[in-house]
Amino acid sequence: MPDEPTDIEPTHDEFTPAPDEVEYPSTLRITSLPAEQAQAAAIERAERWEGGEEVPHVVNFEDRARLRQLLTDRRMELLEVVMEHPPESIRALADRLGRDVHDVHDDLYLLAEYDIIHFEEDGRAKRPYVPYDTVRLEVEFGLPRGDGTESAVSA
Repeated sequence: MPDEPTDIEPTHDEFTPAPDEVEYPSTLRITSLPAEQAQAAAIERAERWEGGEEVPHVVNFEDRARLRQLLTDRRMELLEVVMEHPPESIRALADRLGRDVHDVHDDLYLLAEYDIIHFEEDGRAKRPYVPYDTVRLEVEFGLPRGDGTESAVSA
């Protein structure tokens, strides 16, 4: 009977759209804001998006140390190369960078965990790509204001 419930849970791939089916904003913002500010900015972006405005995708790190651990010089170089000249495969990217393929693989998959890098499967090869035109890093800090006003949250 087709209407009977099953114990089989859907796989991740059944819910994940193909890369060409997803519309990404032109900008990815990687920020380091306290949780309260990041939440306020997310609400503002959601309201703007509901109003039909294009808003950036944002990955926020409350702890700047974690941001620095993720975006090392080597990973930023890798990100830049993938954006400028998308490689045909992870191996081709490793060759272009003069780096070990396993290290490049690990860096790519770490960046993918944060939705910075994405992959398009082509047979056995996986093509890394960045679906954004711009990746902007923002780290905000400053002295507390004594007049009770807070700094503006960027969206």
